[in-house]
Amino acid sequence: MFKRTSMPWGRTIITATVLALATVTAPTAAADGDVCPNTAAAQQGWGEPNRSDEFDDPALPGWKLYDGPGHVGNGIRTPSAVSVADGFLVLTGDPMGNSGGMAWNPGQTYGRWEVCMQSPPGARGYHSVALLWPDAEDWPMGGEVDFMEIWDPARQSVEYNLHYGPDNKWEHAEVQTDATAWHSWAVEWTPERIVAYLDGQPWWTSTDPATFPPPRPMHLCIQLDNFGGDVSQGGQQIVAWARQYPLT
Repeated sequence: MFKRTSMPWGRTIITATVLALATVTAPTAAADGDVCPNTAAAQQGWGEPNRSDEFDDPALPGWKLYDGPGHVGNGIRTPSAVSVADGFLVLTGDPMGNSGGMAWNPGQTYGRWEVCMQSPPGARGYHSVALLWPDAEDWPMGGEVDFMEIWDPARQSVEYNLHYGPDNKWEHAEVQTDATAWHSWAVEWTPERIVAYLDGQPWWTSTDPATFPPPRPMHLCIQLDNFGGDVSQGGQQIVAWARQYPLT
């Protein structure tokens, strides 16, 4: 089901509700203990990553932790909201509006990215997000690919949002799944398409190059964004690993 909606502030959203994936079985850990055994990399034949982080180093080398105002000025993004323990990255949003986010610089032009994460139930104001962001920091012209964004406080509905153009239009899709369980979320960006994957399977594809980011480097960001409103219940985002693959 597709719907194009013109919003009152001049933006245009294309929405799609994906019914085919209404029920997704939570993955079972593989013999090696990986909580996300079903990956796009394995099922789509992406080969070896050119960059990976298993989150076994609390110093988080290669990542830039946010330190400043929160999303559109809501609360504060602080490095103290980001921690690593027992091989897991944890982003926390507290009832005061302080939350965490981080960027994996530098990026690459075209490629694939995949993360293994879970999002426990939390405040409606805290969005759990994995996205691609332009290295040039020239949003909105540089584009934005939110390949996993969760606004639902029960974490049962997950969005894909492709932002493009100087007036920040976007393409929007949703998939229903239990995101409180472990899942792998991936995106593939090529000159011809942008594909979102859930546990190794494509669930949404964008094919209009006019909506794609410019052919310049984009990098992975992991964020727990404060969208305002009631955040008294707090929020968390837990990540087991992140991987980047070249487009070959």
